[in-house]
Amino acid sequence: MVIIEQLQHQHYSQVSRIYIEGIATGNATFETVCPEWEVWDKEHLPYSRFVAITNDMVCGWVALSPVSGRCVYGGVAEVSVYIGKEQRGKKIGYTLLEHLINDSEARGIWSIQAGIFRENTVSIQLHQKLGFRIIGYREKLGKMEDGPWRDVILLERRSKTIGI
Repeated sequence: MVIIEQLQHQHYSQVSRIYIEGIATGNATFETVCPEWEVWDKEHLPYSRFVAITNDMVCGWVALSPVSGRCVYGGVAEVSVYIGKEQRGKKIGYTLLEHLINDSEARGIWSIQAGIFRENTVSIQLHQKLGFRIIGYREKLGKMEDGPWRDVILLERRSKTIGI
């Protein structure tokens, strides 16, 4: 059974472990190190951040980051979703992302965007199952450390109830 809880400071050691696993795949982020809690906390919205817990262990997390400090973009956020390597393929990502969508709409978010490496087809498909659509891509947006340049697929989910 999966329990969804608000992501709190006390979860961060397990959240960071999962983030580091994502970094290690080479298909999750351009980041090469996991930030300390204070940095991570500051970079994400204070709401719509959740962990999935099974057997008293965090097995995945999801959170929103603001896309801009300008007030006109107050209802637009970027999503991050990470699942521990031992829990992938068990629909935990779907459960977390669905929970985040519902919570974010209740808080006035009308558009959620995602940027996903072209090769991360599982994540692209997950987002599409929950109503995200591909709106384009950014060619060779960044270069991995000692690796290839990477294209990033841009996805967006526009609320059907907020900001219409």
